[in-house]
Amino acid sequence: MIPTAFATLPLQDSMLQNLTSLDYTDMTPIQAQSLPLMLEGKDLIAQAKTGSGKTAAFGIGLLSRLMPSRFCIQAMVLCPTRELADQVSKELRRLARFTDNIKILTLCGGVPFGPQIGSLEHGVHVVVGTPGRILDHLRRGSLELKYLQTLVLDEADRMLDMGFQDDLRSITDAAPSDRQTLLFSATYPKSIAVMSAKVQREPVTVKVEAIHEGLKIEQRFFLVEKDQRVAAVARILGHYCPESTLIFCNTKIECQEVAEALTKRGFSALAIHGDLEQSERDQVLARFANKSASILVATDVAARGIDIKELTAVINYELTRDPEVHIHRIGRTGRAGEEGLALSLITAADNRRTAAIEEYLGETVPRADLESLTMPTATPVEAPMVTLCIDGGRKNKMRPGDILGALTGEAGIAGSAVGKINLFDFHTYVAIAKESAELALKRLSANKIKGRFYKIRKFN
Repeated sequence: MIPTAFATLPLQDSMLQNLTSLDYTDMTPIQAQSLPLMLEGKDLIAQAKTGSGKTAAFGIGLLSRLMPSRFCIQAMVLCPTRELADQVSKELRRLARFTDNIKILTLCGGVPFGPQIGSLEHGVHVVVGTPGRILDHLRRGSLELKYLQTLVLDEADRMLDMGFQDDLRSITDAAPSDRQTLLFSATYPKSIAVMSAKVQREPVTVKVEAIHEGLKIEQRFFLVEKDQRVAAVARILGHYCPESTLIFCNTKIECQEVAEALTKRGFSALAIHGDLEQSERDQVLARFANKSASILVATDVAARGIDIKELTAVINYELTRDPEVHIHRIGRTGRAGEEGLALSLITAADNRRTAAIEEYLGETVPRADLESLTMPTATPVEAPMVTLCIDGGRKNKMRPGDILGALTGEAGIAGSAVGKINLFDFHTYVAIAKESAELALKRLSANKIKGRFYKIRKFN
């Protein structure tokens, strides 16, 4: 039996103390299987889903190999999206809290090069970023990898799906050949094996089953006509009234069309896909996470790196061709001991896909009849919050406490009416209870925050 206590690993005392402070006592399966190998310096192919503890696994591994006294890039994590890169950076900073002077830098597109170049010139130990921006820095000569010890490719399958093959090859070619390379992937298509052969040395493979054992997920397949899918989704939403729903579509065009169609029917729906500008993506994710929109329509690629807790339901507008991706989709609901709904629309042409999913699950998914669902008599459930956008953020030295103080002080809003506060470099998104939104907008617009006035906008 594999030991599961972090204390059984050859980790520094400062790391063990920090893990204890974070309530990380026992390793998850992927951590228990992969960490001993990483600490031995072996290359690794690890198959694990989002939420399995994979970030902490490679984070502890790469941080344990750092030499803080050497201000050079010793570890790098490549991610498919900015959202995932931001999440990974935050987790690495948490894991490095008790280790002195560790510098971690996020390098993603959508922001100016200047500040990133300045940070690199001051010395960095760990870089987390997207392939495109990392490659841009390599070509500019602002990124130096000659001292790189550990390279992590997080969600490698999605980076390949997104067409980053050439970028990844250029980046790995620029790194030392004797580095440690850790490849993490939720699925294991043939392209992963091909890439591994090119960038790794005698890798060890570990796998945690993608089937979400122990999760309380109620699955249903609804047989529908292809041209009736929007109406079917509306009926499902009207019957189950989920507080937060993630709808998966297979194309960007479908995402936008489904979100617009649901909005016309009175639902608070937003779409996220690869055609959105970074500022638009930030806004959409903030509004969904803070409960001022109850439905998010996404492609698989766009949804990667999105970690929304308390997700009530997942709806598959169309089945995916890959059973593992289906499991990955539905595993986003039913977390933390809560019950979840995973509802999929299928057509008469989907027999092969449903059979493949059921074979992978090892069980039959119940079929349900749309006609059996109660037709709603009221209007769709409204999102409980409204989002205010403040045209100021981290670069204006703004902090969550400044916003909260302005709302509960000068604006006179009850603290219980203020929800999540998401700070970005030049914008801040604040969730306000719907009944207090107009008053908050009026008062914030008329009063200063940290000594100056800011433009405030409202998103319903």
